[in-house]
Amino acid sequence: MLIIAIVAIAIIAFIIFNKKSKPVAQTPMPALKQLLTQHIEFYNNLDDANRADFEQRIQTFLTDVHIEGVGLELDDTDRIMVASSAVIPIFGFKDWTYRNVTNVLLYPDTFDKEFQFEGNEGEGRNIMGMVGNGYMNGQMILSRNALQKGFSKKSGKENTGIHEFVHLLDKTDGATDGVPENFLPHEYTKPWLSMMHQEIHKIEKGHSDIDPYATTNEAEFFAVVSEYFFEKPDQFQTKHPELYDILSRTFRQDPAK
Repeated sequence: MLIIAIVAIAIIAFIIFNKKSKPVAQTPMPALKQLLTQHIEFYNNLDDANRADFEQRIQTFLTDVHIEGVGLELDDTDRIMVASSAVIPIFGFKDWTYRNVTNVLLYPDTFDKEFQFEGNEGEGRNIMGMVGNGYMNGQMILSRNALQKGFSKKSGKENTGIHEFVHLLDKTDGATDGVPENFLPHEYTKPWLSMMHQEIHKIEKGHSDIDPYATTNEAEFFAVVSEYFFEKPDQFQTKHPELYDILSRTFRQDPAK
């Protein structure tokens, strides 16, 4: 634990120093539009008015949250993907911004529990993203490789960036427990818990196409199905109509429309 604490303190010091010395560069709007069109399918599916809103919220996020590369040279595509990961889940909440993240660290690839990203994946270096707690509160770490894969044409139902920002939404009520009480209408809490546990049972029996990682706990279930909801909305609605409906109410979005 001492080693982890020392590494975490070093990371935070690195962030603070770089935040002071390297102001966030804003992406010019023409370049922003081009990058969004090229990489973000969610943006391409919006009408013109909502695209303009999405662009503005991307710029706001990039102003409010510091993104830093560790062991890599950060570029505008990285920034756009991180910001899009953040904006997509909250796009249905027009006046909402993140208050529980100040910094996002982008690592080249997967990392371990001590925040190391060098070595063999088989030795524990298998974490693609995490939201910090305790002395790492307000920090997020993402693997750039996983982030890029989530926005590629071959991403399937997975998107690590969206997954981690959904954890932040879950956390806003004080507990990362898979029940986003600040967003899910109260009358849907019990039905949501019931559906969650029924689907976890199906996954464990091999009777569901939802990623088995969702069975880890309720928080991971919420994050995993949210990835599916945003990445493959038509497929998710067809195969899991009840889950789709409750997530649509939670995020105030209907991406399969």
